[in-house]
Amino acid sequence: MSGDAKEEVLQANTPGRKALAVVLGGAMAPAAYRYAVEGVVRFAFGRLSAGDYRTMLMACASDVEHTFAGEHALGGTRHSKEGLERWFERLFRLFPGLDFEVKRVLVRGWPWRTEAMIEWVDRARPADGVPYVNEGCHVLRFKWGRLVGLHAYLDTQKVEETLDRLAKEGIEEASAPPIQ
Repeated sequence: MSGDAKEEVLQANTPGRKALAVVLGGAMAPAAYRYAVEGVVRFAFGRLSAGDYRTMLMACASDVEHTFAGEHALGGTRHSKEGLERWFERLFRLFPGLDFEVKRVLVRGWPWRTEAMIEWVDRARPADGVPYVNEGCHVLRFKWGRLVGLHAYLDTQKVEETLDRLAKEGIEEASAPPIQ
C-alpha cells in the first residue's frame, strides 16, 4: 500500500476514534479480517446446532486444548483433536438437539494470533425430556487459521444437575469419568 493510501485511511477516521484498520509494517489489517473470522465462528456454531461437530474439528490443530469446567462427565481438559472428538460425541449423546443462539462475537488479533469470544444461549432436551437452557461464552484461540484453544465458560451447576438427573434415570455415561 502506498504512503498516500495509508494517509487517506488514517485521515478518513474520525479524530478520537480507533481506526478501523491498523497499519503494521506497511500492510493493512482491516476490520474485514475480524468480520471474516466472526463469520467463520458463527458458521461453526450453526453447524454445532445442526449436530455437526466435525466441521469444527476440521479447523482444529492436532494438539488443540479444550477446557470445560467441572468434575463431571463433560468436565476437564483435553489436549488432542481425538479427545475433543470423543467429548463432542458424548455431549451430543447426553444433550441431543443442542442448539446455540449466538448473541455476540468479538474478535481481535492477527492471523498468527487471533482470539474470539462467543456469547451464547444454548438449549437442549436431554434424554430424560426435561428442557435444558444455559448461557455462557466460549473463548477460542486461533493460530494461522487453526483452532488451538477452546475454553467454555457457563453455569456448570446447571450441567451437573442435568447430568446427575440423567444418571439417576440410568444413563451411565452421565456419571462417567471425564474424557482426557
